[in-house]
Amino acid sequence: MSFLGIDLGTSGIRALLIDEHGAPIGSAERHYNVSNPQPGWSEQDPADWVSALEDAIAELQSQFPAFADLKGIGVAGHMHGATLLDASGKVLRPCILWNDVRSELEAAQLDNMDQIRALSGNIVFPGFTAPKLVWMRNNEPEIFAKINKVLLPAAFLNHYLTDDFVADMSDSAGTAWLDVSKRDWSDDLLDAGHMRPNQMPRLVEGSERAGTLRADLARKWGVGRDVAVAGGAGDNAAAACGIGALSEGSGFVSLGTSGVILVARNSYAAAPDAAVHTFCHAVPEHWYQMGVMLSATDSLNWLSRITGKSPADLTGTLGTEVQSPGAVRCLPYLSGERTPHNDSQIRGGFTGLSTGTTTEDLTRAVLEGVAFGLRDSFDALRSTGVNIQSLLAIGGGSASIYWLKLIATVLDTPLLVPSGREFGAALGAAKLGLLAATGRPVSDVLTPPDISETIVPVAGLIATMKDKCKRFRNAYPSLRQIQ
Repeated sequence: MSFLGIDLGTSGIRALLIDEHGAPIGSAERHYNVSNPQPGWSEQDPADWVSALEDAIAELQSQFPAFADLKGIGVAGHMHGATLLDASGKVLRPCILWNDVRSELEAAQLDNMDQIRALSGNIVFPGFTAPKLVWMRNNEPEIFAKINKVLLPAAFLNHYLTDDFVADMSDSAGTAWLDVSKRDWSDDLLDAGHMRPNQMPRLVEGSERAGTLRADLARKWGVGRDVAVAGGAGDNAAAACGIGALSEGSGFVSLGTSGVILVARNSYAAAPDAAVHTFCHAVPEHWYQMGVMLSATDSLNWLSRITGKSPADLTGTLGTEVQSPGAVRCLPYLSGERTPHNDSQIRGGFTGLSTGTTTEDLTRAVLEGVAFGLRDSFDALRSTGVNIQSLLAIGGGSASIYWLKLIATVLDTPLLVPSGREFGAALGAAKLGLLAATGRPVSDVLTPPDISETIVPVAGLIATMKDKCKRFRNAYPSLRQIQ
């Protein structure tokens, strides 16, 4: 038996095939572009997702015979995106993505309404789905009037796979339409956003069977007629499933385009005033909380573009021994910020530059700025009462040992590096597909990985980093005033 995990990312799609033991068999990736028609806007054509998926499947089908014995599929996707379909199933416009901030005003208006935070468990951030739809009602009323279904990106792929409208709890929790405590659509939240219950997909748990692969796709892909499609998950919930982060306090720090610190919770414990996200987990009766900074490796990628050096080259010159912060400071707010500021308009900056500043100085400052931003999320999470003893390190940025040592020191918390390369959202999605197809116990499938290395804080720099972090935080108000 084989099982397929699909990770629908912002820049591309990854399809991972695993066996019944959760071991990787093979993978394929395809990439696509993000459109930015106006400053602060971020969109994608859902047709590009389907094309990329079909290309990746064709590669798996041709290279791995085990694909023919496919039994289950799980989809993970970037959250909050608004994919709009009319009554005939036609996509009405490009999907408005998670990092689109055009609906800042609408988000603030929703957030100020009675009971919105109490029901959703969260601040209504501009990137969430509900304010996007209010923006559309105000600015594209002719399209808004034609909306029959609103699907998140992962739910759109579920629809493509099953021909049904179905979404999981973890992804849907980021819409500001879900009662996160009750794990169901809220009539009051939908009404506040001028939406109807029949415009929402059917809800299932992420590990539950949501449907069956369409017969025409099964024939095209050369697989059996009873391939289960799981509810799936939002990308971070799927990553948590991939590393077995289900129990109270277990979690990870992810250095991807955005920076995330996520911890699992055994019960619902919303804390919107801390600007942390409180979402349903991808398995029943579990939740998770996370702090999010919008520009993590994105900040390093920006520096890479303007210097003409690859991110690996930039970080490689630093070696592996963490240095005390230098004179240059970076505020990595290139796309605004979520936790803890909830400020879509703040922008980044460097201070302490001189004629002697080098590319290495700028690189260290960027890595430090991201680490300090993650400390903001770490402290916001601890304010909810969760006890964090250690965190797994995942995401592309975790390839830099220097960065991991720096973050461990800034957080004063050990970071655990998983063995192997497969521990992201695609693995979690594949395991959800396995659960949906086999009905095996969650505890048998969603297990922690082996650890190859434990990164401990540099004891002699903890106090210094704490002081620098305070100065980093104190710079925020003054920077905000000059925007």
